[in-house]
Amino acid sequence: MSRNKPVVVVGLMGSGKSRAGRLIAEALGLPFSDSDPFLKKRYGGSAAQIAARDGADTLHRYEADHVLHELAGEPEVIAAAASTVEDPRVREALGKAFVLWVDAPDEVLAQRMKSSDHRPDFDPAAMRARREPYFREVANLRCDVGTMLPEQVRDATLREMGLPGDDRH
Repeated sequence: MSRNKPVVVVGLMGSGKSRAGRLIAEALGLPFSDSDPFLKKRYGGSAAQIAARDGADTLHRYEADHVLHELAGEPEVIAAAASTVEDPRVREALGKAFVLWVDAPDEVLAQRMKSSDHRPDFDPAAMRARREPYFREVANLRCDVGTMLPEQVRDATLREMGLPGDDRH
């Protein structure tokens, strides 16, 4: 596998997609795209603001547009909103990327989301029940961020991609 393949980081809210994605992008020398800045720039609000203003279905469509838009360009590392795996167009497009699934126990995710400005109605168990089959379908690698540091996730991803990792951690 080469550095010229896009990497998409998927997982539930609070799993550390952005942190892992930034580290992987830095290691690969690729640009990084996160759904939150994309939504603010293109649609004028955060995920929570868009959900309140336009509804969850519209938010999910915008989040899918983020992944599809970024995959259509030059290779980069993309932190994808959890909802995107529910869209069949996104799942099909992910076939051309290396997909990392960052996961953690529901208790860890719930704790992380307590201090977040994302939607307050986050129920990890319900989201997992709905999205885990899709994560399993698209992922090339699953990392448990409940037991792994972000740097370990980066290194595991690079190794799985056949690239040298930084094993100092």
